[in-house]
Amino acid sequence: MHRVYFDNNATTPLLPEVFEAMRPCFLEKFGNASSIHHQGQQARSAVEHAREQVAELLNCRPAEIVFTSGGTEGDNLALFGLARPGDHIITSAIEHHAVLNSCHRLEEMGCTVTYLPVDGRGLVDPDDIRRALRPETKLISIMFANNETGVLQAVKEIGKIAAEADVYFHTDAVQAAGKVPVDVKEIGCDLLTISAHKFHGPQGTGALFVRRGTLPQPLFYGGRHERSRRAGTENLPGIVGLGKAAEIARTGFADGSVAQLAALRDRLENTVLENIEQVAVNGGGAARTPNTSNISFDCIEGEAMVIALDLKGLSVSTGAACSSGAIEPSHVLTAMGLSADRARGSIRFSLGKQNTAEDVEFALELIPQVVNRLREISPVYKKTAVSPLPSALR
Repeated sequence: MHRVYFDNNATTPLLPEVFEAMRPCFLEKFGNASSIHHQGQQARSAVEHAREQVAELLNCRPAEIVFTSGGTEGDNLALFGLARPGDHIITSAIEHHAVLNSCHRLEEMGCTVTYLPVDGRGLVDPDDIRRALRPETKLISIMFANNETGVLQAVKEIGKIAAEADVYFHTDAVQAAGKVPVDVKEIGCDLLTISAHKFHGPQGTGALFVRRGTLPQPLFYGGRHERSRRAGTENLPGIVGLGKAAEIARTGFADGSVAQLAALRDRLENTVLENIEQVAVNGGGAARTPNTSNISFDCIEGEAMVIALDLKGLSVSTGAACSSGAIEPSHVLTAMGLSADRARGSIRFSLGKQNTAEDVEFALELIPQVVNRLREISPVYKKTAVSPLPSALR
């Protein structure tokens, strides 16, 4: 069966160039980067080269890069590394659960947390951040790009607010890195999280940017790896793969491949809107990552649509992979004002560098077939009774 993969916000396939960069680390250059013999120094050189590649992607000093196991660890290190009982934290209602559940735990430990709302486009109002500031505010954590909708937050403005208030600013850029330019100097953040497998690197590897002078307490205790910020033997193949993926991502901003990806996304999205009734793009009124489209289909259960498309060879999702199978509707979409039914009927299409125009046409052939079939058996679907969309989604 011909298969097309449109769930790249969950994970991306490893690019061949990334795999080739990693290959020697499994076979010939396998040393421990903390060892002083030849193999160890080979490994150390590879780790530091990757650190430079990631630093170039984020426009920071190599020494400000801390390698982690991925986005969840990076978010945890940022939040638990800085917050203490009695501190106040500002975040949003649409954060990834790596941030939200960390904040819930910090509340149990004696912190207070303000969860800011978003508008119908999925945007946090920077003025809400200003109003939420308190004398005891320690940290603002607002994501760069949302994993379900691709909506981009005003992180530069938030960075200015944090600087004026002398408050730490962390942004989860897991879904932004490799898709849009990420410049920590322009943003003005103190900490920023990325994960390799979201931009065609290996799973289980990520990095946390930690601005010089910011001193989070480590989550792990052991050796003095990563300048005592993250104990544990470095994941050499993963780190090398992250570095190579970062290098390829930088090239993509200059060679037009990111613009081509946006064109493919727009072709998919616009054709669905033109040819299927009772649909809406969630977050369509805001700036988004170039690869992501979240579309609600009225009178359809999203999980049923995911299964039906999968049986025909198209892989999509209803939202965050770590929440797949959840009974509750997406916390992101309900925070944007969607009803529970409309949120449950929303599908995320997320493209990657490997996708082609032919993949989009394949999807456009299948989607109307599946929608029509599911609506035929829907007890609530009435072709003549089009339910009105919220004004923010029109």
